[in-house]
Amino acid sequence: MKILFGLKKVSKKAFDRKVVRVMSVILSVLLVCSLIPLIVLLAYSPGKPEPFVAETGRPLAGSISEKVFVKIGGVEQGMFLRGKDIKKPVLLFVHGGPCFPEYFLIEKYPTGLEDSFTVCYWEERGGGLSYSPDVSLDSMTMEQLTSDTIEVTNYLRERFGQDKVYLMAHSGGTTFAIQAAAKAPELYSAYIGIGQITKQAESEKLAYTYMLEQYTLAGNIKMMNKLKEYPILESDSYIMPFYKSALRDQSMHELGIGTMRHMDSILKDIFLPVLACKAYTLGEKMNLWSSKFSFIKKTKLIDEVFAVDLTEKVQKLEIPVYFFSGAYDLTVNHELSKAYLEQLEAPVKAFYTFEQSAHSPLFEEPEKMQQILQKDVLKLNNPT
Repeated sequence: MKILFGLKKVSKKAFDRKVVRVMSVILSVLLVCSLIPLIVLLAYSPGKPEPFVAETGRPLAGSISEKVFVKIGGVEQGMFLRGKDIKKPVLLFVHGGPCFPEYFLIEKYPTGLEDSFTVCYWEERGGGLSYSPDVSLDSMTMEQLTSDTIEVTNYLRERFGQDKVYLMAHSGGTTFAIQAAAKAPELYSAYIGIGQITKQAESEKLAYTYMLEQYTLAGNIKMMNKLKEYPILESDSYIMPFYKSALRDQSMHELGIGTMRHMDSILKDIFLPVLACKAYTLGEKMNLWSSKFSFIKKTKLIDEVFAVDLTEKVQKLEIPVYFFSGAYDLTVNHELSKAYLEQLEAPVKAFYTFEQSAHSPLFEEPEKMQQILQKDVLKLNNPT
C-alpha cells in the first residue's frame, strides 16, 4: 500500500516511522517545557540565606548569616541568624500568622534590622522550617509557644553571650511574645509589638463593619452580598468561618487594610515571593504552605488567639514597651492597639503610628522604623 506524503508516494511503514519521529519530538519538547519551571524553582531553592559581603565581594568580617535548627520544647525548630556585626544587640523576631513565617517578605522588603542588631528570625513550632507532621497538634497552644519563646531567648543569650535580648513580635506572634516578656522580663531589654493584638474578635468585627461600609459606598453589590454571607455582627459563631475564608483576605487587600497598604495580590505578593526565596529548599517551601493550609488550622491555637483579651491577661510589663502600628491597619485594629498601650503599665512606653502603612510598617516604612529604633528603642528612651 502506498500513501501520498507531500509530493512523494511512501509505504505505510515509512509513513508510520515519520509519525513516530514527529510525535517523539513533540513529546520531548513538552517534557522539556514541563521541566523548565521545576529547574528554575530548584535554582531558586539552594536553601541558604545570602551572606553579607564587603566591597571586595568576600564575606563581611564579623557578620553572620546562618540557618540553624535547635531543639526547642522537645522538637526541632528552625531559625535564620543574620547580622552585619555579631557584637550588636541581639533581637528575636517573632513572626505572625500565627505560625506563618515572614522571612520571605524580609528578603523582598529589606527592613534594615541587620544593620542595628544580630537578628534571629525564628520560625515557630509547626510553621515553615519548624513544620513536621511529628509535631503534636495538642502542643500547638499559646502556653507552649510562650514557653518556646523563652527557650529560644535563652539559646540566643548563650549563643551570643548577651544577658538580654530585644523582643520584637508581629501580628499573631504578639499574643504570646508579650506574655513571654511579662513572664521573664529579666531576659529582655525591651518589647516591640508590631500590629499588637489585644482583642482580636472585636478587631474582626470592626474590620468587617468597615469593609461592608466601603463596598456599600462604592455600590459594589457583589461584595456586599458575599460579606453578608458571614453575619459576624449578629453572632460570634460567624467570626471564625469568616476569618478562615478567602473572602476576608481578598477584601482586606482590595481595600488596603491587609498585610500591606499596596499589596493587592496574594499570588503576586505572597505566593511568588515564597517560591523565589533562596533561603529555603524546595521541601521547606512546601512545608511552609503545608503549615498554613492544613496543619495550623487543625489546632486550637487560632481559637486561643481570638479568645484571649490581652488587656486583662497582661496589664503590666517591667521593661520598656514600644508599639508600631499602621494608620490603615484593620487586620489588627490600630485604635485597639493604641488603647491597650495607654492602659498598660510599663517603665517606658510609646506608641508610633505609621501614616503610610497598613498591617506591616516594618516592610512598608522601614526607614521610619529604623529612625525610631535608633532614636528611642536602642536608647530605651520615652519620647513623651
